[in-house]
Amino acid sequence: MNARHLMVATLFILFSSMMFSAQAAIAQKPYTQNTMKLNEGTRPPATLQEAAWIVGHWRGEALGGIVEEIWAPPAGNSMMGMFRLVKEDGTVGFYEMLTLVEEEGSLIIRLKHFHADMKGWEEKDEVVEFPFVYATKERIFFDGMTFAKMGDEELAIYVANEQADGRTRELEFRLKKVTP
Repeated sequence: MNARHLMVATLFILFSSMMFSAQAAIAQKPYTQNTMKLNEGTRPPATLQEAAWIVGHWRGEALGGIVEEIWAPPAGNSMMGMFRLVKEDGTVGFYEMLTLVEEEGSLIIRLKHFHADMKGWEEKDEVVEFPFVYATKERIFFDGMTFAKMGDEELAIYVANEQADGRTRELEFRLKKVTP
């Protein structure tokens, strides 16, 4: 990490500790500009009520096409989500099946990726996990993924995406609520 990155990270941590509780500032560190990384061994408390505002049908442009994310209301200590990318040529790029689960007094997002033909990317028993880091009134941070409320009709999702060369790039999804 060069001096500039260290200074930016330090300023971000100072800002975070001023804006949020001391407990939240201790529990996380910056991962990308809009995502946080959970410190090992921590499991901050949280309930589904802290994430219930993401419920709904959301749509926007990203990844060279139209993306949709749909979240069902809490039931059975979980929320169920679906993601779909429809490419510019009208074909499906991929799907994701997501769960947001309340367990052990905290939250975790689990997801699986699927090709358009529903063949999984991950091995049969593997999932990608994003443990809860902390929440504010307008944002909920998971390790490597952030949901940001941008008013009642817009949602931003940020994902830390590790590249083949080892660098991390932030993906941004700006979605608007789909009304029936």
